[in-house]
Amino acid sequence: MAQCVQSVQELIPDSFVPCVAALCSDEAERLTRLNHLSFAELLKPFSRLTSEVHMRDPNNQLHIIKNLKIAVSNIVTQPPQPGAIGKLLNDVVSGSQPAEGSVANVITAGDYDLNISDRSIKASVPWYSNWKDTFMELKESSLYTATTPWFESYRETFLQSMPASDHEFLNHYLACMLVASSGEAEPMEQFSKLSQEQHRIQHNSDYSYPKWFIPNTLKYYVLLHDVTSGDEQRAESIYEEMKQKYGTQGCYLLKINSRAPNRASDEQIPDPWSQYLQKNSIQHQESYEDGPCTLTSNKNSDSNLLSLDGLDNEVKVDGLPNNFRVHPLQLDQCGDPPNTDGSDHTKFASVHETKKASTGVIRGACLTLTDHDRIRQFIQEFTFRGLLPHIEKTIRQLNDQLISRKGLSRSLFSATKKWFSGSKVPEKSINELKNTSGLLYPPEAPELQIRKMADLCFLVQHYDLAYSCYHTAKKDFLNDQAMLYAAGALEMAAVSAFLQPGAPRPYPAHYMDTAIQTYRDICKNMVLAERCVLLSAEILKSQSKYSEAAALLIRLTSEDSDLRSALLLEQAAHCFINMKSPMVRKYAFHMILAGHRFSKAGQKKHALRCYCQAMQVYKGKGWSLAEDHINFTIGRQSYTLRQLDNAVSAFRHILINESKQSAAQQGAFLREYLYVYKNVNQLSPDGPLPQLPLPYINSSATRVFFGHDRRPADGEKQAATHISLDQEYDSESSQQWRELEEHVVAVANKGVIPSSFYPTQYCLNSYSDNSRFPLAVVEEPITVEVAFRNPLKVPLLLSDLSLLWRFQPKDANGKDIETVRERVTGEPEMIGTEVISEFLINSEESKVARLKLFPHHIGELHILGVVYNLGTIQGSVTVDGIGALPGCHTGKHSLSMSVRGRQDLEIQGPRLNNTKEEKTSVKYGPDRRLDPIITEEMPLLEVFFIHFPTGLLCGEIRKAYVEFVNVSKCPLTGLKVVSKRPEFFTFGVNTAALTPLSPSTSENCSAYKTVVTGAASAGTALVSCASSGDFGTSTGQQLEAIPVPLPDAVLLPGASVQLPMWLRGPDEEGVHEINFLFYYESVKKQPKRRHRILRHTAVICTSRSLNVRATVCRSNSLEDEEGRGGNMLVFVDVENTNTSEAGVKEFHMVQVSSSSKHWQLHKSVNISENKDAKLASREKGKFCFKAVRCKQKEAAIQSSEKYTFADIIFGNEQIISSASPCADFFYRSLSSELKKPQDPLSAHPEKPVDDAVRLIQKCSEVDLNIVVLWKAYVVEDNKQLILEGQHHVVVRTLGKEAFSQSQKQEPPEMELLKFFRPENTTVSTRPSVEQLSNLIKTSLHYPESFHHPFHQKSLCLVPVTLLLSNCSKADVDVIVDLRHKTTSPEALETHGSFTWLGQTQYKLQLKSEETQSLQLKACFVHTGVYNLGTPRVFAKLSDQVTVFETSQQNSMPALIIINNA
Repeated sequence: MAQCVQSVQELIPDSFVPCVAALCSDEAERLTRLNHLSFAELLKPFSRLTSEVHMRDPNNQLHIIKNLKIAVSNIVTQPPQPGAIGKLLNDVVSGSQPAEGSVANVITAGDYDLNISDRSIKASVPWYSNWKDTFMELKESSLYTATTPWFESYRETFLQSMPASDHEFLNHYLACMLVASSGEAEPMEQFSKLSQEQHRIQHNSDYSYPKWFIPNTLKYYVLLHDVTSGDEQRAESIYEEMKQKYGTQGCYLLKINSRAPNRASDEQIPDPWSQYLQKNSIQHQESYEDGPCTLTSNKNSDSNLLSLDGLDNEVKVDGLPNNFRVHPLQLDQCGDPPNTDGSDHTKFASVHETKKASTGVIRGACLTLTDHDRIRQFIQEFTFRGLLPHIEKTIRQLNDQLISRKGLSRSLFSATKKWFSGSKVPEKSINELKNTSGLLYPPEAPELQIRKMADLCFLVQHYDLAYSCYHTAKKDFLNDQAMLYAAGALEMAAVSAFLQPGAPRPYPAHYMDTAIQTYRDICKNMVLAERCVLLSAEILKSQSKYSEAAALLIRLTSEDSDLRSALLLEQAAHCFINMKSPMVRKYAFHMILAGHRFSKAGQKKHALRCYCQAMQVYKGKGWSLAEDHINFTIGRQSYTLRQLDNAVSAFRHILINESKQSAAQQGAFLREYLYVYKNVNQLSPDGPLPQLPLPYINSSATRVFFGHDRRPADGEKQAATHISLDQEYDSESSQQWRELEEHVVAVANKGVIPSSFYPTQYCLNSYSDNSRFPLAVVEEPITVEVAFRNPLKVPLLLSDLSLLWRFQPKDANGKDIETVRERVTGEPEMIGTEVISEFLINSEESKVARLKLFPHHIGELHILGVVYNLGTIQGSVTVDGIGALPGCHTGKHSLSMSVRGRQDLEIQGPRLNNTKEEKTSVKYGPDRRLDPIITEEMPLLEVFFIHFPTGLLCGEIRKAYVEFVNVSKCPLTGLKVVSKRPEFFTFGVNTAALTPLSPSTSENCSAYKTVVTGAASAGTALVSCASSGDFGTSTGQQLEAIPVPLPDAVLLPGASVQLPMWLRGPDEEGVHEINFLFYYESVKKQPKRRHRILRHTAVICTSRSLNVRATVCRSNSLEDEEGRGGNMLVFVDVENTNTSEAGVKEFHMVQVSSSSKHWQLHKSVNISENKDAKLASREKGKFCFKAVRCKQKEAAIQSSEKYTFADIIFGNEQIISSASPCADFFYRSLSSELKKPQDPLSAHPEKPVDDAVRLIQKCSEVDLNIVVLWKAYVVEDNKQLILEGQHHVVVRTLGKEAFSQSQKQEPPEMELLKFFRPENTTVSTRPSVEQLSNLIKTSLHYPESFHHPFHQKSLCLVPVTLLLSNCSKADVDVIVDLRHKTTSPEALETHGSFTWLGQTQYKLQLKSEETQSLQLKACFVHTGVYNLGTPRVFAKLSDQVTVFETSQQNSMPALIIINNA
């Protein structure tokens, strides 16, 4: 139980005190009323004796009574009504509340800090933890002071207001004070009348109430004397007369009112009555908040007089006041106020009025401190001289009866008992007795005499004697089956045993349990059972038996009294928390039960307090359903008590936690919340908008987009994809776009990126860099995407949803014009705001809303949050199925209720982690995505693509058109486009000369520039020249920014221009994403923003077409040689790798062109004039061409960037390969080829290479590029289309095969890891065998067959010319050795053996690119086929010390046939 102010040893004696009646004359009552007090009230603060009292027990032993208190009250002849007592107790509890703002009593139960005595909530920490040790420390701490004053007030009032009953005598009157005034005409006569009245009340059978202890009641005569107005001599003489008549022990002269009422304010006298009367004014009121009738104060009363003893002077009988008709707790059955004259009872409507009234009245105004002492002395005298001697005498009498009873035999006494109890009801059977309260004894029954003696001993604190008497009486009552009497005796025996000094015997708790059970189950008397429980629980608590006390308290909770159940449950909860091992959950659970019963009893404040205290335990433990219930109840109770802020807070908690409630329950919670919120708003309609808890907003997922929405595709016109909120963020592509922008900005600024450059960000999200203030352009919309989530299972409807913003307008110089406050819809001339009329979020749905602002003025904009009406749909329709409800903006949803509020968008920036300080602490950077700066107007470009393909064959050329439109009011210039794949597209060169220009007329025209040729030119090269600079490309650049050829380089506002664009399908098959970045500037330079960009991502799907391979080798033939450089053979293999998916029937080779600075194709070697070069699916064709060096005189004129184009055509139409678009794509593929990694030999440019090695390497290098142009015939939708395309092969090395597309690399086999120490770091570079073999070109000239008559001459001599040609630019020493014999058996089998005649070794020097011949003779002895390629040729550079010698073997065998003539 909660801590009490009093200990149980003080509480019980104070609850059971000797009762004294008071009967006053009217004049005496008038004297006391001058102090706004009745006589009984006047004595109340002084009713406790200040000194010890002595009396003798029946054995003549001295017995000491400490702190004796007596209870004086006016006689009331009507017993109180149970309903009235109930109302009294209800008001006592409601009037006692924890003080607002007082220091909380905090119990630290382990990890819980439980705030007991007020409504503030202190949250607790983890649920399961060992808090035994902590609580043991708490037992000794000063914090352990949780009190419940409302329970103590209830208990005190309950015990005081218990009606007197026949089975016990504890609250029966022992004595009666008869009070008269010295100012009366005949005071002695008045005393006689009062005495007769008392006798009549006690002994007349008409009065069953009040109850008197013994027939011979002590009468004590008190003469009141008013010091200020009375005659003191008269008073003294009357007092003398009284002493003679009643004896000095039976009367007293009490002098009061020592000062006049009008001097009351002069001196401040303490008011000892307030602490008693404050309580009693509540107790004795008859007007209740919830009562059926309200009594008003009497109009005739002279002043607001407080009567707290319940005396109503109603009817005079024989000059005596009949002022004890009605009990103060009697409910007036009629609604009319009683006709009282000089009513001394003031009624109050509520506790607050009581307080006001009581504070307005000064009590004891005519009393001085001397009067206080006189009253105190009077009580002492009365107790010492009157009451205690009377009690002592009565105990002796009763004891004598008891002793005489013990002397009789059991049988004789039973006979005496039968004789005594003549009026006893007939005995009943045992079964009947068990179901009733048992026997009813007559007043003079001997068993009752024992009980009387026990009660008297108990009242004077003689607990030993009381216990033995109760014990004896208990046995008798049980023998007689008088269950009510037995239960009373058991109850008091248990209490007496506990209170015995020295505790000779343990507290018999089983006595109490039996008494409670008997009262409750047999006697059906819950009032007495409750008294038992209250006393026993206090006793058990004092013995730290909290578990037993809690069980006892819980046992008495029942449906018949909600208030009692609530208070007992609350005390049980305190028992659980005070146990040795605190049961915090049980505490919380029983506090909830208590709160529920308080609520049923109408004690709203106490109910709220209980729920709040329980919430401390349940909060944050994951018991969401329990938390929801508590919060809901707290919300409702707070609303009832008009604590609207608390109500809103509680309902908010229910909604913002992840609720596990059913949809219907959540809907109910939401409706309650909206209702309460609406009421709060109505209290302050002009106040700031409240923060709404629903729906959740994921602030960090907020995205901001600057610019107009993308236009949809219009027929063949396809708008640039640019960027939109529908695109997912991709860090890789974002980085690509950034690199492209950096590159084009560097190109536009002559290779340098300006220091003020910052990548353009059109869409800001949680991944973008938001540390800078973003720039928005005036008159261009700002779209904010807010991510909402509905955590509930009921749909939410947001209406009139818009952004909340603050704007600071600026002038052109950047100075503030005026401060515009927070606005939602105001200032449309500054910022236009879009409002979404209805936005529905279904149950547990996440949904984004896109809200727009339209800035019309430059300045600083701050987007603060969103503002909307929160509501739910009428009837809480859950929207699960598709199309269950109409769309969000139809306005068809009927709102059941809605409240207007806001939610702020607060975005936390990224955590800083750069400096040491930032790493060691938690600091966050700014996130400024919602704070854009509105800048001046900028041009705005829109790009449309016409006839843009989505699918191409690899290498296919297609012509499309691009339309550029300036949709702003500013002219734009400096339009450029940059892409990571420049080989994919070209705008062409000198496009004005090319026709047609418009897309509509180019349906069936070739994308190439063509010229019709005659048949004579078939198979022979047609030569033309072009420079790479003419095509806007340089082979050395990594990435180019291609200027878009706008007319006059400016695009005016509203103007549009269409330009042709050629596309070439990438060489790799698959899906390709090609990024275009268009860059443009304003004609008028802006300080904050220099350029703008537009993005476009083209997605092209390519399918396989042709695979081209090319090999170049030296020609051995000497014919047609004009220069000294020699010729080459070019072998081109073309394979049709296309599958029939694309509908391609066949490919036609239209033309093969070469492009090189040094070589050109001369003619076709194996072409058949009549046969068309076409390839069906999976066919392969082989072409052989002769290549010659470019003419020297042309080569001298040519710059290093000048390329010679040679076209060999297979039809009658030449495609001019040196013009757009063929040359464009050739140059772009060449530049992309140069970007690819080189072969391993040239992959280490950092190594120094000898000049000699370089010269030798150059001999094997070929700079020849082959362009294969083709047409493909495709059947699509029963129409035949002709597709065109070109493939490029770059041949770099003699004899090495080159491919049109990169070959897939085979993964290398795993090798063991070798650890070695390099001995010599400088390794001399030696040319490879292949490179050395290309230094000298050798060829043998001889007759293919030779006829010799062997029968005439046995030796056949054949002349052979060996031609040596120097391929390098340096002098070369050559050694020719003819002594070499073929040793391989394969060669011997195939070819016969022969011998060279004459000189076997020749040494000669060849100048740069010189050719020399040697005349040799071969000797054969018989016919056959011979290989003449046996001479070994060694070569070294003349001016080099290092000799590189290796055999210059010819790769092809030189076969000769020797025939017999």
